[in-house]
Parts: sequence; C-alpha cells; structure tokens
Amino acid sequence: MSFPDFEATAPAFIRTLAARHGDKTLIALDDQRLSYAEAESRSARLGRALLAAGAGKGTRIGILMPNGPDWVVAWLAAARIGAIAVPLNTFFQVRELAWILRHADVDTLLTVSGFLNHDYLATLEAAAPSLAGPATMPLRLPELPHLRRVLVWGPDDRHWAESGPAAIESAGGDAAIDDAFLRAIEDAVTPADPMMILYSSGSTADPKGAVHSHGTVIRHSYNLVSQRDVKSDDVIWSPMPFFWVGGLVFSFLGGMHAGATMVVEEVFEPEKTLRFLERERVTIAAGWPHFGQALAAHPSRSERDLSSLRAGNLPEILPPDVVPADPLRRPNALGMTETCGPHTWGPDGVLPESLRGSFGSAVEGVEHKVVDPDTGETLAPGEFGEICVRGYSLMQGLYKVEREDCFDADGFYRTGDGGHFDADGVLFFKARLGDLIKTGGANVTPSEVEAVLTGFPEVQAAYVVGVPDPERGQNVAASVVLEAGQQVEPEALRQRVKSEISAYKVPRHLFVDEADTLPFTDSGKIDKRRLAELLAERIGD
Repeated sequence: MSFPDFEATAPAFIRTLAARHGDKTLIALDDQRLSYAEAESRSARLGRALLAAGAGKGTRIGILMPNGPDWVVAWLAAARIGAIAVPLNTFFQVRELAWILRHADVDTLLTVSGFLNHDYLATLEAAAPSLAGPATMPLRLPELPHLRRVLVWGPDDRHWAESGPAAIESAGGDAAIDDAFLRAIEDAVTPADPMMILYSSGSTADPKGAVHSHGTVIRHSYNLVSQRDVKSDDVIWSPMPFFWVGGLVFSFLGGMHAGATMVVEEVFEPEKTLRFLERERVTIAAGWPHFGQALAAHPSRSERDLSSLRAGNLPEILPPDVVPADPLRRPNALGMTETCGPHTWGPDGVLPESLRGSFGSAVEGVEHKVVDPDTGETLAPGEFGEICVRGYSLMQGLYKVEREDCFDADGFYRTGDGGHFDADGVLFFKARLGDLIKTGGANVTPSEVEAVLTGFPEVQAAYVVGVPDPERGQNVAASVVLEAGQQVEPEALRQRVKSEISAYKVPRHLFVDEADTLPFTDSGKIDKRRLAELLAERIGD
C-alpha cells in the first residue's frame, strides 16, 4: 500500500505540494490559471477570513461552485482550518439545496452568485423565504437554523449576503489572525479529523452524507494514483464534478499528488471541448462513457490534433493501443462515495478471457466479503450476494446515522451492490440489488422522482425505472397514471419536473398510461422489472 511521505492532512498536503511544484499550474478553467503556490497562498488568506468570521474545527462549510480555481481555494481553506467541507451539487434545485443545507447543518456557505442558468441567490431565497425579512447578521433562519453567513463570489445585491473577496480583504486587517495563528490552527488538524461530507443518492429517497477524514481522503487519493501512470507533466481533463467522489478524489486529488495540471470547462460542448483538448495538449482524459462517445461522433473530431492523449478511460478518443477494443476486456474497478472511490482495482492491459467483465481485486488495505442479502450469512467464493467492504478508505460513517446502523458487528459496510468474488479474489459485479438508476455516471433514486410527479394534482401514481441506454448506461423512464378526468401531455409533465429537480434526474422518457395496462404483482405492487422491460420495448419501437 502506498501512502504519502507527509502527514495525511489538508494543511500538510497543500504546503508540501506548493513547495514541490511552486509556479506550476495546478488547475486551469478556460483562461484562468491557478498555480500550486497560489492555491496555498489564496487558501491561506481565505482560511484566515473564515477564522475571523468565527469558523473553526468542525464548522460545516458548504461549497456551491463549479469546478475551477475558486472551488479549489474554497475547499482547501475550509479543510486546512479543520472545518468540514460540504461540496454541493451545482445542479440542485430549491428543494434539494434546502434539504442538504439543513441536513448537513451548514454554518457558512461559500457560493458563486450564479452558474449557467442557475441563480443561486434566488434559489437560496426560495429555500429560506425568511431571508427577505429584516437584515440580521449573523443570519437566524428558521428554515436553515444553523446557517449564519453566505459569502458570494460574483454579482451580489442581497442584504443578507457578504462579498467573499471583500471578506478576505477585511480579514487581512486582523493582526491576531496572522500566518503564525493560522499555522497553530493547522497544527491541531489530525488525520482522524473529519474533512468533508460527500453526499450521493443512495437506495432511499433522501441523499446520504458520507463523512470522510483527512487521513482517508489524502491517503486513498495517493494510493489510487500510485496504481496509475500519472506524471508531473501530465495535463488531465475530466468533466466529472468535484462534488462527486470520482471527479474529486480519483481525478483531481490524484493528479495533485503527482504534480499534474487539471484543466476544466464550465460546460461540456463537444465541438468546444475538442478545441480545448487540442489547445491544452491534454494527455489524460477521464470521464463517463457518453462524453467520449459524443466527442468521437462530432464532425469536427477529424480536424483536431489529439495526439498528445496517452491515457484515460475514453477509448473513443484515445490511441487504439491504449484501451482494448472489447469493453469487457478492459481493466475495471468498482467504487462508491462511501469508500472514497474505488475499492477494487483491475490490472493493466487486456483482461484474459477468463476475467472478461471482471472488476479487479481489492485495493490494498481494503477487505471484502459477500453475504446473503436476506440473512447476512457470509457466502463462499463464486456465490452471488451483496458485496460488503471495510478498510482504511471506508467512511467514518453516514452523517446523522448511528454507527450500528451503518456497519455490521465486524465493521463491514453493506454496499447494496450484487456480485461475487472468484477463488482468486477477483470481483464480478452484476448489478445494484435495489432499483437505483445509474445514468451517465450519476445515481438517481426512483422514489425521489416519483414523489415529484405525484406531487402534481393531475397525477394519481408514478412509477420510475431505468431503461438501458448504450451511451449513458441507463436512462430514467416513467409511467404516470392520471387522476380521473385529467389530461396532460407527457412533455408538459417533463418540463414541470425539470423545474423541481436536477436535469439528470428528469425522465428522458415519460408515458401517460392507464393503471390496468401496467404490470402488478399478485400482492398489488408494481412489477418494476417487467415495467422496465415494457417501457424499453416501447422506446425501441
């Protein structure tokens, strides 16, 4: 197992990398550049500003920003003073943002004023209507009782918000919070301290917050990049957002350990992205399959010089000798937010036929067992069941969930994934045991989408399933039963759902059906397996 040669905390992490890589670019967003040294100095200044505002060890600090230099500085600032960073999904609509801010007990929110078509200040006012009342600082909001302040990057005309850049400048005038004081604060941060709460949709209606320590995040990102051929002169492109573990731990932090440069864009557009990859001379491209397929299919692909690409997981745009042509013979891994990324890892090269479709072996330092989903009994190699995991990369727990409800008596976490290990310890993953939909790298909980649909007065019942898609893995599909006498066009319903939840959760296929045409079991429950098959047939016709 490979671990870094410095203490596994955020303060030691950024100070060490700044000393080693200095003026080398850490991250680039279009024309914005942030070096390793600038990341250290700017996050130190913001860290002092947060301390001046009363934040400290254990303070929950939300980060609502797209990938880029500001996100990196905000995360480092929070982590290096011992606060707990809560990365927030930039796709969130009102109900989602309100739920997470309240569940995570966010005290300080660092946000951009808007991103793409999202006005986050308006979203916050919709989430907490009492913001429109008389100005009180710090904030006292019954809807978000722990939220005390909002720092904004970008245009801001709200009386309840503060300018992030201005707060940084004003903190510089506090002589008591100088570099020596910041260093004293940082020296009190330990690998065992919580660093962040990462939220992802689980198999229930509400998201789950995995609490990860400094030691887990720093060590696991280092251990994973040690298994890959990443060099300090590499330029890494990935459209995966930093608020999810794949973009943060696997792509970005792994690249940081190697001293590489990360290049990101505000939005993925195949033609623009192809120009960007060519201009930046990207060497490693990492993302979900539909990104590579969209790039390869664009008419301008043949005009672009992508000869700098040498590694990644997007075979459509990589040299043919980098990734095996047969997708089931390519190395693979299985991971999740609760394990801070991959907990299994496949060998390099072409998989032998005997390991076709396999997902590698346990990452060193991680253990597995497979149990009967109903009884919890441990199964023998080759027997299908629920995959359980424990080890150094496992979360400390789920936020606001008691430990005994997270782990079994031996400290294993039941992942909800189904599969088996062979006699040599190689994993063959089959499917989620529940009905979680995985679309384009994101998780969608059907019950959440169903709740939105049934909240409309015309809708009597809604059933949401995943249907196969060659590019995205699955698409979200829905069958809706209307109240008697009601009429509504499917596309009109889709548009209304779109205003309620993130775009990737909105059904791509929505049908209005009569209840007696749907498949139900003898016990009166909807047969979702059969429904998914029927909807897939209708979509394919």
